[in-house]
Amino acid sequence: MRTVRVLVVDDTEHVRQVIGDMLELDGFDVVGRAAGGDEAVALALSGDPHVVVMDLQMPGIDGLEATRRIRALRPEQQVVLYTAFLDASIEAEARAAGVALCLGKVEGMPSLERELSRLTLALSRP
Repeated sequence: MRTVRVLVVDDTEHVRQVIGDMLELDGFDVVGRAAGGDEAVALALSGDPHVVVMDLQMPGIDGLEATRRIRALRPEQQVVLYTAFLDASIEAEARAAGVALCLGKVEGMPSLERELSRLTLALSRP
């Protein structure tokens, strides 16, 4: 069984830490933790994650622009938008940017972990 590599992007340090720690406890390989969009793009290239967990609202480059830039360089990159600010218009814009899945932070870590596992199930098969 192959370990799923995840990049966590959130501008709030404690949120980034909690998400990364929880994913590691559940067996994911957290290959990077980025505080903003520019750093996310660089770490997506160097860390080769299977999935990027991306916050929406960040200073400078927001999560949607970071997703566009990552997907321009890595067209097959899976990106999960994980944000407290989720509505139908944001979901539509996220899909247009190349986001595979939108999750609200209010849904909690169990929902994120479940959806990451579902998205990457094929990667874990021999």
